[in-house]
Amino acid sequence: MINLTIDNQKVAVEAGTTILEAARKVGVKIPTLCYLKDLNVIGACRICMVEVQGARTFIPSCVAPVAEGMVVRTNTPAVIAARKLVLELILSDHPMECLTCLRNQNCELQDLAKEFGITEVRFDGAKTEYPIDDSSPSIIRDPRKCVLCRRCMSVCTNVQTVQALCAENRGFDTLIAPAFNEKLANMECVNCGQCSLVCPTGAIVERDDTAKVWAALADPKKHVVVQTAPATRVQLGEAVGAEPGSIFTGQMVAGLRRLGFDKVFDTDFTADLTILEEGNELLQRVTTGGTLPMITSCSPGWIKFCEHFYPDLLAHLSTCKSPQQMFGALAKTYYAKKAGIDPADIYCVSIMPCTAKKYECRRPEMNSSGYQDVDVVLTSRELGRMFIQAGLDTTNLPEEEYDEPLGISTGAGEIFGASGGVMEAALRTVYEVVTGQTLENIDFEVCRGLTGVKEATVQVGDLSVKVAITNGLGNARKVLDKIRAGEADYHFIEVMCCPGGCIGGGGSPIPTNTEIRLKRIDATYTEDERMVLRKSHENPAVTALYEEFLEKPLGHKSHELLHTHYTPRGVNK
Repeated sequence: MINLTIDNQKVAVEAGTTILEAARKVGVKIPTLCYLKDLNVIGACRICMVEVQGARTFIPSCVAPVAEGMVVRTNTPAVIAARKLVLELILSDHPMECLTCLRNQNCELQDLAKEFGITEVRFDGAKTEYPIDDSSPSIIRDPRKCVLCRRCMSVCTNVQTVQALCAENRGFDTLIAPAFNEKLANMECVNCGQCSLVCPTGAIVERDDTAKVWAALADPKKHVVVQTAPATRVQLGEAVGAEPGSIFTGQMVAGLRRLGFDKVFDTDFTADLTILEEGNELLQRVTTGGTLPMITSCSPGWIKFCEHFYPDLLAHLSTCKSPQQMFGALAKTYYAKKAGIDPADIYCVSIMPCTAKKYECRRPEMNSSGYQDVDVVLTSRELGRMFIQAGLDTTNLPEEEYDEPLGISTGAGEIFGASGGVMEAALRTVYEVVTGQTLENIDFEVCRGLTGVKEATVQVGDLSVKVAITNGLGNARKVLDKIRAGEADYHFIEVMCCPGGCIGGGGSPIPTNTEIRLKRIDATYTEDERMVLRKSHENPAVTALYEEFLEKPLGHKSHELLHTHYTPRGVNK
């Protein structure tokens, strides 16, 4: 243990602890801008400067380790003045567009300016001018608002291992952008949106498609249906002021009806359907000598990652579409026929925790209904803004139920939102389908948690099924390298693009950190436990769908509507 003094308080912390973390342990808040614990610790912004007795200059506390006998002062007039000066210099090269910025009132730079009482910027000089990059269907980059914190670079390189962003030039001309300032859409960007989740300002944001949805809702010729992803149940509350981990299912459904949607459906329905199709596909591969291990295909960011970096392993991917795209295909075929509506008049909206879903719905193969299956995707953040724009006090709305038949779901569909949930849902069904016996304990605890790579062997009848679960693309890369090397003897692998799974997707409410991810995961399993049905194959609406329309899993119509193919892309394609 290292003993030091911080603002006249005696502190004892482990060796290697930074001054910033030591201060936090005793309730002293040092402001930061570029810092993200365990992810971006580079001391770039200098907002966290402190005074250390005996040091010739102020010290960036986020990168400076504690030392025995160190005396630290965090709030002297000189320190505060220095931080304020740094902040003014950053603001002097920042567009003052707060009122029209998507991150207005949820911006760390704005918060710091308020905290330091900055009412004017004393410095007036050259400003960086770069065009907005709106080439991506998912992400908008505005380099003018960049504060060079490098958080986006860090998450893209160190967590996702995509490296779509880098630092160009030096000094005042420094630019965080794709290599050679190329358009994001022309890079190996997987649209995961983790960069937008960690950006402290409005330099990287989701593409806002709310205007398209408002227009559709106002069009009397359109029959507008909406589907909500599993993770939105435990995210939406945060977007309208509720505490992280709040279960918001009934209020979200009520709010969507008040916005004017004709039908409010549940992506959990097609998550259950995915388990039936994917589970049967796995059994078919195991029994017929198909390509193993089979890897899940629910996460569009992961699919694009595989297409770019591991095109030789595409045969391992399940051919199942994601639940979002299965829903879109059924909304404009099965539902349209059942409701007697011309599919050309159906406008299908998805509410997702994911920016990559915006890209996925525009893939050219996602039109098996004869139309674009899903017309537009909104993130959890966008729907939160729509609720606020409509003046809805959603936190106090009476809870309402989803519409039938595409709103009936199970707990197995709900847990798709957490890392390990797809695997657990599949095991609940595969076990009972294979053995013909009722599973006594359906909670597969081994599948749960934030561990980067989880492995387990599950006994299903006479078959020992070896599985792996990963979240975050850097962890997926570890498993894929084992497959390439012939060292992976798994049967089934779940890959989720984003850390924690969909509950930490790139369209999640901001902030999203480890603590908040864990609260959302806990809420997900609470929601699972309180649902009447908890196994996908017990969903009566899915059973009816096969009887009335699809006939059987992996049948001709299922293959036509619910399965897809992939495109080898290589890097920079």
